[in-house]
Amino acid sequence: MVTVSEIAKNKIVELRQKDGLAEDYAIRVAVQGGGCSGLMYELQFDATQQPTDHVVEDKGIKILVDRKSLLYLAGTELDFSDGLNGKGFQFKNPNATRTCGCGESFAV
Repeated sequence: MVTVSEIAKNKIVELRQKDGLAEDYAIRVAVQGGGCSGLMYELQFDATQQPTDHVVEDKGIKILVDRKSLLYLAGTELDFSDGLNGKGFQFKNPNATRTCGCGESFAV
């Protein structure tokens, strides 16, 4: 299961409104090969649910995760930071054994 923090939820709602997207747009979270640690997170708005998607709703945010990515993302919390150490969405992934310095890639 993938969850969102309250701060991430607020930022998702803000970005969805800013982009003029309807409330039925979900967040698609995926894992792709690449990055300095081997795997990279992918995050985007998506209005199309695929038949093989795992669908979760947390704090009113619909989250779509493809079957392959779910293996890497189980238990992950999507958070948001706008502090001095970086601004943007962050993945708190208990499955990651190593992450890169920028926090955009990981290994399991």
